[in-house]
Amino acid sequence: MFELFSDIMACRETLFSRIDARVRLIGALSALVAVLCSTQPILPLAVLIAGVSCMLLLRLPLKLTLLRLAAPLMIVSILVLLQTFMYGSRPLWSFACAGITFTAREEGAWRGALLGSRVLGAVSVMLLLSSVTPAHQIFHALRWMGAPKTWVEVALLMYRYVFVLLDEAADVETAQRVRLGYTGVRRSLSSLGALSGTVLVRSLDQSQRTHQAMMLRGYKGYLVFGPLRPLRTRERLLLLVLPLTMAGAFYVAEYLVPPLRSMPLAAGRQP
Repeated sequence: MFELFSDIMACRETLFSRIDARVRLIGALSALVAVLCSTQPILPLAVLIAGVSCMLLLRLPLKLTLLRLAAPLMIVSILVLLQTFMYGSRPLWSFACAGITFTAREEGAWRGALLGSRVLGAVSVMLLLSSVTPAHQIFHALRWMGAPKTWVEVALLMYRYVFVLLDEAADVETAQRVRLGYTGVRRSLSSLGALSGTVLVRSLDQSQRTHQAMMLRGYKGYLVFGPLRPLRTRERLLLLVLPLTMAGAFYVAEYLVPPLRSMPLAAGRQP
């Protein structure tokens, strides 16, 4: 779990680490906007492939990459299934289970594919950004962009103490296993509920201790962020080129590439 959430891999020296964090953040936000505004799955899938390829080229562990993509893939699978069986009117195929007939529809399948591609494309952008940019640099770049101080401070504290709570959860879970707390389904569910409640209570206690510690250290309602160095000429050029590149890719995918929606899903159906 520590490796899954940690940005320790982002502290390595790579080709992307030589670029200012503000430039990386602007590029990631441009890609996110393009992916979320897409009406065709072409651009989101291209961004997904490019993001995963870059992570592999940066020699990120394959197991870590797959683990970070596991939860989004599960969400996308459920999303595609729900859209396929609950949206649209043109049937593809159907089956009966327990006296209930389930019908897959073409419009729902296309809509689920589009939403799923958007989710995976956006997730790949964020995973790549977090793999090449340490968290403190992202927060500092957000303040430079004018993000509200309160949001940045809350995000900073959340990121700091998520690892503290992971340690708390690991200690409690280890103690439960020593006491045979996961030997059966019923006992496992009971232990999981106790673990969740314990972590919640300790998170509240930790928040009070953190607030008291910050007040004792002179906290006045805001955290002080140091100044950032001026952007170089090359970095200023990248700030202009990256959004324009994503805008060009969006235009090509939306208006120049034939839409995939015109391809029939049902066998024998003419477009």
